[in-house]
Amino acid sequence: MLTRNCLLLFLWILVDEGSVFSLRPPSRPLGRIRAAKDRARNSLGPMRNGPAGFQRVKRGWVWNQFFVLEEYMGSDPQYVGKLHTDLDKGESAVKYTLSGDGAGSIFTIDQTTGDIHALRSLDREEKPYYTLRAQAVDIITNRPLEPESEFVIKVQDINDNEPKFLEGPYRASVPEMSPVGTYVTQVTATDADDPTYGNSARVVYSILHGQPYFSVDPKTGVIKTALPNMDREVKEQYQVLIQAKDMGGQLGGLAGTTTVNISLSDVNDNPPRFSKSFFHLRVPESSSVGSAIGRIKAHDLDIGKNAEVEYTIVPGDGGAMFDITTNEHNQEGIIILKRPLDFETKKAYTFKVDASNAHLDPRFHSFGAFKDTATVKINVLDVDEPPVFDKPSYVMDVYEDTPAGTIIGAVTAQDLDASSSPVRYSIDWKSDLDSYFDIDPVEGTISTNELLDRENIAQHNISVVATKLNSPVLTSRVAVTVHVLDINEFPPELASLYESFVCENAKVGQVIQMFSAKDRDLPMAGQQFSFKSPKEEPRNRNFTIRDFGNNTAGIVTKRSGFRRRLQEIYFLPVAIEDNGYPPKSSTGTLTIRVCGCESDGSLLTCSAEAIFLPVGLSTGALIAILLCIIILLVIVVLYVGLRRQKKKETLMSSKEDIRDNVIHYDDEGGGEEDTHAFDMGTLRNPKVVKENLFRRDVKPEVKRGPRPPVSQDSADIRDFINQRLKEHDTDNSAPPYDSLATYAYEGNGSVAESLSSIDSLPVELEEDYDYLNDWGPRFKTLAGIFGDRLETQSDSTATENTQ
Repeated sequence: MLTRNCLLLFLWILVDEGSVFSLRPPSRPLGRIRAAKDRARNSLGPMRNGPAGFQRVKRGWVWNQFFVLEEYMGSDPQYVGKLHTDLDKGESAVKYTLSGDGAGSIFTIDQTTGDIHALRSLDREEKPYYTLRAQAVDIITNRPLEPESEFVIKVQDINDNEPKFLEGPYRASVPEMSPVGTYVTQVTATDADDPTYGNSARVVYSILHGQPYFSVDPKTGVIKTALPNMDREVKEQYQVLIQAKDMGGQLGGLAGTTTVNISLSDVNDNPPRFSKSFFHLRVPESSSVGSAIGRIKAHDLDIGKNAEVEYTIVPGDGGAMFDITTNEHNQEGIIILKRPLDFETKKAYTFKVDASNAHLDPRFHSFGAFKDTATVKINVLDVDEPPVFDKPSYVMDVYEDTPAGTIIGAVTAQDLDASSSPVRYSIDWKSDLDSYFDIDPVEGTISTNELLDRENIAQHNISVVATKLNSPVLTSRVAVTVHVLDINEFPPELASLYESFVCENAKVGQVIQMFSAKDRDLPMAGQQFSFKSPKEEPRNRNFTIRDFGNNTAGIVTKRSGFRRRLQEIYFLPVAIEDNGYPPKSSTGTLTIRVCGCESDGSLLTCSAEAIFLPVGLSTGALIAILLCIIILLVIVVLYVGLRRQKKKETLMSSKEDIRDNVIHYDDEGGGEEDTHAFDMGTLRNPKVVKENLFRRDVKPEVKRGPRPPVSQDSADIRDFINQRLKEHDTDNSAPPYDSLATYAYEGNGSVAESLSSIDSLPVELEEDYDYLNDWGPRFKTLAGIFGDRLETQSDSTATENTQ
């Protein structure tokens, strides 16, 4: 290393002979300041005249850049370069100054000669270059002779850094049985040296340890498999040592290493294998259905899901008695009992079990079948068992009020063991606290202890215990349900009141009516009824009963030619019997009416009056006739009502006229007592204003005999009128307009006088009633009556005079 550094330093010194730096940059005129002009000419060759008349030195380096070698190990300060100005005549009148990065601490300058030295060793990786400023000043006046110039000192790189793996050590995985060249991972090393200078940063990769299993690409660092069919079950972990060397891998380059831990991931390349081909299990016959009775296991060299095993029982001898499942934690096969075992029936079972992988890899199908087979033999062990009932439960029926001691049923249990011990029966007292039932301990027959009442308890649930005589601790139980049945208390009856009819044109054997029955006893669902004619009734020549066997029956005609004129109604008795205990029966009567029917059997009419109707009229015609009659009656009633309404015209119409017609006049009267100031008749009927017409409300003046004077002063009339006036004056609900108040009493001084015949003269005077013809059409009839009367009186008078 020292020899190489010395060689580099020597080469640099040779180059530095021409590296004299001028303080003036090329952009400024060079007429006033020159930097080691003669030595530049000698070392760099001839110069070319420019258009300005001065010569320019052709150099291969940047004019304002110095170079210093990094990691300098010499005892003296390292020489960097020299600054010089044309103003310096060698008289020591110019002083050089230095400022900027590291000035004074790292770099120093000789103020007289302008030589720059590095005071200590520099590291390019720490700082690759330094920017400084130089200036020439008068040594006496300290006045700048030229403007300040800036330059750069660049640290020259040497190969002092080895490649480093920043991410190591590495971990990688590759599937087992992979082909050669399968990608595993990639490693990367970095070199801190300058990649633009020489080969110091050019890295080459190689494997120091891990061959022949893996290989690495020297340029990219990609690691691949180098051997085929590496088996994880043989070796799972590999450690590979990778080296990265700079200088392109040449001698003298620096190197760095890293470790790559490579593991082979599992693939399903191994089938499961039983540790032995025959398994022998022993199971007691008392094992419950669904329980695990044994375990077997097939081992798989793979791991994870590739080692999952599925077990199946091969159909054959005894396979239907058992089932097998897989324990997910340890991949064991658990044999489960599907049906109860019985030593007395079969003492051993033999079957085969297959073990196979759940997840197969198609790449390894060529290796053969991925399964294994083993034989399992199960021996059933004899166990002393309790008695076994022949049924899982019992249901018995008994009628209520059944006498005590009646046997209602029996239970049966037996000992299936080889000893075949006798069995004794008993009723669990907890299930029959009131001791309604008793059981024969030897035969197992159940009987009643007392009368049962369905309305009290409709169902009894008892438990019967069977015990082995030679081993009382072995017992078994069975549930017995006793239904208390209802006694048949009500007889059946017809389901409804049937309206039956038979057509006059009915044929023999025709079913004219279907009917059924009902019963108030329970239950309704299981009732059965039978129908027949009563035995005590005489033989019916017209109808008979036909039982259809489904709780329905029908009325069947025994003859034809029924006529309503001969007999309209027939009565048919029917006997109904149920299937209850004890059976009940009743007799009902069906009424059958003879009716007229159409030719297709549809009902036409059943009334006897219809026989006398015209044969040609149908039902529609009769309905139309009735509607016409009803319409005519309505028209007549309306007409009569309107006629009566026209005749009922009373004096109220005139009163309405009086209220509606107001007569205005300017004569101010003397009050209510003044009845002579105006004509009262005008207020009653304004139509009489016309001249030369008689008033309809005043009787025409006729010369009569003297009449008794009418009282001009009547106290009761005056009091009556005053009372009514006071009531109208104080009535707040009276209308705000003038109105005519009618008191229904004419009072004193009526112009029309009294029309009553009470005050008439006893002597009938001859009077001319022709004036009635002038009163209008309303008095025409009255005028005719009085006119006929006068003519009759004139004839009678003339006859008397003649005699």
